[in-house]
Amino acid sequence: MKVYLSGEIHTDWREQIVEGAKGLDVTFSGPVTDHAASDDCGVAILGAEADKFWHDRKGAQMNAIRTRKGIADADVVVVRFGDQYKQWNAAFDAGYAAALGKSLIILHGADHAHALKEVDAAALAVASEPAQVVEILRYVLTAELPG
Repeated sequence: MKVYLSGEIHTDWREQIVEGAKGLDVTFSGPVTDHAASDDCGVAILGAEADKFWHDRKGAQMNAIRTRKGIADADVVVVRFGDQYKQWNAAFDAGYAAALGKSLIILHGADHAHALKEVDAAALAVASEPAQVVEILRYVLTAELPG
């Protein structure tokens, strides 16, 4: 199973899922999580921009190549909404995955439940902890319940 891990990059939720899924037949992919590299990839490769708008635009477009490929190739897309920042890109990734008919798991805390109600409604599961995502993957692949 191919799983794309989208969303916030400021905590270790990805590592928790990858570690917890050891032994399962799962391949993980995701965005570039080095914030500076993600922001500056466009100008580093295609040349400097004097205007911050175009600087960011170049980076966003280059990152979109990776994101679109990862989501398109995935069987399951997990989108994490963290507490510290508003992840507009994560909401876009969730919508893109839903539009492609991907199995979508949303991961966030209770404090985001109201703000993300439409995103949650598009998902096949809404988890609050990375360990729950691991258990969903385990169940899907093995039909085993936790315990």
